[in-house]
Amino acid sequence: MTEYDDIAAILRNDEDFSARDHKPRSSADLPPDVQEMLSTWSGDSVSLGEMDPPEHTRVRSVINAGFTPRALKAAEGDIRATATHLLRPLAGASEFDVVTEFALPYALTVILRFLGIPDEHHQACLRWSDYKVQLMVGRDHAPEQLREYATGLRAFGEFARELTARRMSAPRHDLISTMLHESPHGHRLSPDEVASLIPTLIITGHTTLAQALAITIRHQLRSPGGWAALVDGTVAVGDLVEEGLRLDCPVVGMYRTTVREATVAGRVLPSGSRVLLLYGAGNHDPGRYPDPAGCLPGRWPTAAHLAFGRGTHYCVGAALARAELRIALEEMAARFPTLYAAPEAGPAYLPTFPLRALTALRVRP
Repeated sequence: MTEYDDIAAILRNDEDFSARDHKPRSSADLPPDVQEMLSTWSGDSVSLGEMDPPEHTRVRSVINAGFTPRALKAAEGDIRATATHLLRPLAGASEFDVVTEFALPYALTVILRFLGIPDEHHQACLRWSDYKVQLMVGRDHAPEQLREYATGLRAFGEFARELTARRMSAPRHDLISTMLHESPHGHRLSPDEVASLIPTLIITGHTTLAQALAITIRHQLRSPGGWAALVDGTVAVGDLVEEGLRLDCPVVGMYRTTVREATVAGRVLPSGSRVLLLYGAGNHDPGRYPDPAGCLPGRWPTAAHLAFGRGTHYCVGAALARAELRIALEEMAARFPTLYAAPEAGPAYLPTFPLRALTALRVRP
């Protein structure tokens, strides 16, 4: 599906469409032992993105308890401090890479601290997250390399279970403790369920944010008025965040499967039909967005895009992501008022569907 209204309608329709098989199926022929590790590394629980109501409702309500406006407001100071800490050493550089030197470590640090994971484990979490991404393009790696990645993921799962056990007996003011000890509307999560959620929240919580930040900066550097328009306030930061997410959303699309015969836009889909919802295409639907390829912050209603999905599976961390993007852009504009893009042969993206991720963005202060 490529049209905005069709995608939004399916995402809101949990009765006819299931999220159980929402991820792309690997086209790589993985060794049997690697496949076995991939199927068991995070435990037996189903990931949040694969759940349908009412199971999804129970788990989502507990996670939501950690993403309250109060919790997000309390985190803003630490988010800004993280941005300034990472940007400070870049001020003296003649050129730097936004992706590897700022966006990725920034996004990772924010989500790990929000979860409550000590700083000494951050590099391991970054390495494990990269293993997961590399396994998505497994066809490009030798079997020995795939086994190393899968073994690393198994260590990731073990780390999550150990951390959950510690927070179960000694809770703190963090998201992991909230998920273990809060019971909104009578809903509870088991330690195994929380442990299985931790890697997913880490991976999705930093990879997509880093992608969105780097891609938004690239588009603004190339847009009318360029970076100066952000620095002088001609372009509002909040508007740029939303337009960046619409123009080049970091998750290109996801699948849904019909649980019974369903009709969408006059087309009859038999039960068991697997439908690819292309969020990026929907965000460029000319019926919804005239001149969809242009980067013009502020011209669309706030949050009209599909970058965070719709309906039941609307991104649980959307408010945190918006705060991270806003703060990062504010700090970069303040510290690098004359920022411009270094010459490039063309943007390079990871060959990983459904992610749309720049591998590098070289800039000069």
